[in-house]
Amino acid sequence: MTGTTTSRVQTLGGPALFVLLWSTGFVGAKYGLPYAPPFTFLALRLAVAAALLAVLAAGLRSARMAAPGQYRRASLVGLLLHAGYLGGVFFAISRGVPAGVSAVIVSLQPVLTAVLAARVLGERPTARQWLGLVLGVAGVALVVGPGAVQAGSAEPLPLSGLLACLVALVSGTLGTVYQKRHGDGIPLIWGTAVQYAAAATALGAVALATEDVSIRWTGHFVAALVWLVLFLSIGAVLLLLLLLRRGSAAGVSSLYYLVPPATAVEAYLLFGERLSGLSLLGIGVTAVGVGLVVVPPRAGQSS
Repeated sequence: MTGTTTSRVQTLGGPALFVLLWSTGFVGAKYGLPYAPPFTFLALRLAVAAALLAVLAAGLRSARMAAPGQYRRASLVGLLLHAGYLGGVFFAISRGVPAGVSAVIVSLQPVLTAVLAARVLGERPTARQWLGLVLGVAGVALVVGPGAVQAGSAEPLPLSGLLACLVALVSGTLGTVYQKRHGDGIPLIWGTAVQYAAAATALGAVALATEDVSIRWTGHFVAALVWLVLFLSIGAVLLLLLLLRRGSAAGVSSLYYLVPPATAVEAYLLFGERLSGLSLLGIGVTAVGVGLVVVPPRAGQSS
């Protein structure tokens, strides 16, 4: 009994830590984006993270890439999972799309991942998991919906920002499925460093072509950069890749459902943004939905 309980705690501990870390990304963006353009900010963040991971991998004498194909696969994951996903979200927020609206759009990723994984990876979600995916979408809508409607009523949402959210949604979905299918044989630390280097190069090129790359090095910007590099780009992403190796793409992707509710709670604690009754209900619905997807049923329980 004790062993089973310990196993369940370990199984849930990684996902819970990932959600906690990943949800702070909106807080970091809120602090950092006023002082640097989005692509410049992300390119710098990912370049620093790539350098730190390379130093870490060398210091730990981690396994290196074994073939050129691994560099290509890691680079493609980096372009999708980091340049496309993060670039789309940051650009959307910088263009005035409320974080809640961005979260609603991007939170559809688990549904797309489940559908795509069924076709590409042969992962077949059970009826229990499909119910969890539907509850996840409904819960996220309850959490961010009231704020999104209120923000959207003031003025029309920018089309460029909404398109950027869709780019983030598609890129994150494709990156998750591709990583699950082709990423298991790639050394974790060196592979992630290559992902970041490829994404930083692409984002840097876009920044040079479209932005004023000047940065205001304020205390808020430095704090946001340090947090996003150490706890998001290194801590959360390495944890995400580990979770993908241990679980299904659809199951791991469903954790994104918990990010908007967690961000809403953090916004309340840090910025005094109050949660409505619908938002509190949505947090509960989302938690139940994610539980149905990622927590395995007990022995003898029908799935």
